[in-house]
Amino acid sequence: MFGLPTTATAPFCPAEVAGTVTVPQNAPLWKKIARFAGPGLLISVGYMDPGNWATSIQAGSQYGYQLLFVVILSSLAAIVLQCLSMRLGIATGKDLAVHCREQYGPRVGKMQWFFAEVAIVACDFAEVLGSALAFKLLLGVSLPVGVLLTAFDTLIVLGLKGKGFRQIEAIILGLIVTIGVCLFAELLFIKPDWHGVLAGAVPSLQAISSQEPLYLAIGILGATVMPHNLYLHSSVVQTRVVAKNDGARREAISLARIDTIVSLLLALVINAAILILAGTAFFNPGNPVAIGIDDAYHLLDPFAGAAAAILFGLALLASGQSSTFTGTIAGQVIMDGFLKLRIPCWQRRLITRLLALGPALIGVLMLGEHSVGQLLVLSQVVLSLQLPFAMYPLIRLTTRSDIMGSFANSRLTILLAWTLFSVISAANLWLVVQALGLV
Repeated sequence: MFGLPTTATAPFCPAEVAGTVTVPQNAPLWKKIARFAGPGLLISVGYMDPGNWATSIQAGSQYGYQLLFVVILSSLAAIVLQCLSMRLGIATGKDLAVHCREQYGPRVGKMQWFFAEVAIVACDFAEVLGSALAFKLLLGVSLPVGVLLTAFDTLIVLGLKGKGFRQIEAIILGLIVTIGVCLFAELLFIKPDWHGVLAGAVPSLQAISSQEPLYLAIGILGATVMPHNLYLHSSVVQTRVVAKNDGARREAISLARIDTIVSLLLALVINAAILILAGTAFFNPGNPVAIGIDDAYHLLDPFAGAAAAILFGLALLASGQSSTFTGTIAGQVIMDGFLKLRIPCWQRRLITRLLALGPALIGVLMLGEHSVGQLLVLSQVVLSLQLPFAMYPLIRLTTRSDIMGSFANSRLTILLAWTLFSVISAANLWLVVQALGLV
């Protein structure tokens, strides 16, 4: 007889999968790298979600390849922060949420938990909109019907109940490959100007010297680093078995760093491909027009025919569905870490999806079928407000030698981390001020 799970189960509950992936100490280096590969892929999903798509498409359609360097620099900043998160988890055996609960007391801890939950719902809001647009493209349904269809991804979570963590990592890899293949197939169709692409990869203050491109650049930056990823990464790296000595931890950190850097560089390539695609297909130097994500597939038809719209829809669906997994795991990490609360994974998924689905449905009904881009930008503004509340404790904790021991941040890392915190926080604040029309 079929019955719904009543307890938190693998692979979505971090406590159930901690220390389940063995890494033989006498294995060759390539095999150790392969065994450590995976957590970075889960993190990279947050860097290629529909919110990133929206900002990259608008940037490419308005300014061609000029803001490509912003995508590159934002991704490099994300690599630094995710490496800090990974190192915290391996060096201490505790994730960021647990440390925050222990270090900041119940009142501050619950405030941080609330902000982290808001960030997860804002991310899921973006996934709902992206998946709904994909369903509209692929199935021909209306946008509100597409939003309702996204409720059924809870069944995917139920179907994976009790499975191993490596299976989740394999599924995420498959979805990322799907996104990459679809986007690069479209690039082959439309043939970018690669000399212009290389020029756009070079940092240029002139490219962001006026208000509009600066606003878009800040939007790209604000959409890049996801607050829940900083909690998530410090937990999922603990799925690997690591001996309790400094030598083993140091090797584990080195191997996990490779996984993190490679995975986020893959996300960088995909985000760059989206901007290049938009810059090639939509940018008109004589009359630049901002194109939203909900209009992008229409304008691909003259360049690549109906196949491009199908590829666009498949990639967008893969982007939205991959976050089903990471959002569920991140939610469990945050609840367990801050509140010591574990609930069945399908309940966690359903609660998050319903909290995101209601506002998304209201938004598209009130604003119409072409509201996806506008609503996605709104979700990025909400996310930008939450980011400092995750970044600040992460940098503080990884700087403390009483917590990190010999793995505490070096002076150079401290300087780099606080510089990133200042720049990203100021950029996100400016994005919010702009969005509210205060300047």
